[in-house]
Amino acid sequence: MKVIERFLNYIKFDTQSKADVDEYPSTKKQLVLLNHLKDELDNLGILNSIDKYGYLIARIPSNIDKEAPKLALVAHVDTSPDASGENVKARIIDNYNGKEIVLNEEHNIILSPSIFPSLKNNIGQDIVVTDGTTLLGADDKLGVAEIMTIAEYIVNTPEYKHGELVLLFTPDEEVGNGTKYIDIKKVDADFGYTLDGGTVGEVAYENFNAASAKVIIKGKSVHPGSAKNVMLHSVNVAYEFDRLLPDNKRPQNTEDYEGFNHLISINGSVEKSQLTYIIRNHNRGLFEDQKEELINSCEAINKKYGDQTCILEIQDQYFNMNEILVNHRHIVNTAIESIKETNVEPIIEPIRGGTDGARLTYLGLPCPNLGTGGYNFHGPYEYASIQEMNIAVEIVKKIITKTSQL
Repeated sequence: MKVIERFLNYIKFDTQSKADVDEYPSTKKQLVLLNHLKDELDNLGILNSIDKYGYLIARIPSNIDKEAPKLALVAHVDTSPDASGENVKARIIDNYNGKEIVLNEEHNIILSPSIFPSLKNNIGQDIVVTDGTTLLGADDKLGVAEIMTIAEYIVNTPEYKHGELVLLFTPDEEVGNGTKYIDIKKVDADFGYTLDGGTVGEVAYENFNAASAKVIIKGKSVHPGSAKNVMLHSVNVAYEFDRLLPDNKRPQNTEDYEGFNHLISINGSVEKSQLTYIIRNHNRGLFEDQKEELINSCEAINKKYGDQTCILEIQDQYFNMNEILVNHRHIVNTAIESIKETNVEPIIEPIRGGTDGARLTYLGLPCPNLGTGGYNFHGPYEYASIQEMNIAVEIVKKIITKTSQL
């Protein structure tokens, strides 16, 4: 089966994850796709298992007569909570001409190269787009489709030589919990790659240090007719808290290595409000400074309005994998060499986000990230290049071959 056929099949599954819930996976619908993948692996004759947390691990034995590193290929099945993943209606634009694409005429939703200049690099390619009402699911069903396509190729091509391969599919990556319960001993690989990036040819071995923050603001609710000098509206105080944070550290004002504090949501009434943030920075020291900024803002609110008006909880999520991968550059170099051999220019740039690879790296499985051919993740302007997804498959095949020769 072609990778595009798999991809179009997988995006039919609504696998949107959900933040701030106690269940794991955070949504049961992720398990539907995971069990579908398990059935596919069973039909291919590939040994696999899925545990109570939804981690699907498959193993393809080595077919060479020497010791070689065990290589893991990793992708996540969930899609972002930022936009609906239900009833995705994809269409293929053949031989894209570089002009605006009307995704949804009724709602005037247009995918334009003037806003998304990456489209200019896809001229002449066949691209998959949405109908403007949902995300596409390229993040990370492209990675899933590419890994499964490689698995099928290996099964059907016994002359293709390779070492032992581990295929790992995870839930809940988009809410920062993709490897929360993973048993790294069961993965049992020497190193790996997450297929969870954008433009084909990307190799990312730097990512944000990441934390989440929950802020509770307590107000005082009284009848508005007698509220003077008594009422404390928690929503107003919540906005005051947010304005205390540096404006130049909001995501819309940052790029490259610049960190940010991102207000994901705010919900409230007079009596109580909750703000949820994510905190991101590539530099560990600056990352700690940003957490201190939230602490200082909370203290300022309490000093002004009274103790316990503001309650702040910060939790670290993952750290910059480059701190570990700096000692494993051969993994990165293998990817770069493989990309060059497919006549693609390697793109080395930091991830302005996170990846299962970060946590796996700190758990002992060094795991940089590779591009899959997807763009504009997490929203209705998401699209994917069919040519690039095919190249991504070829790059990983070369990585597998090079790994078997180490």
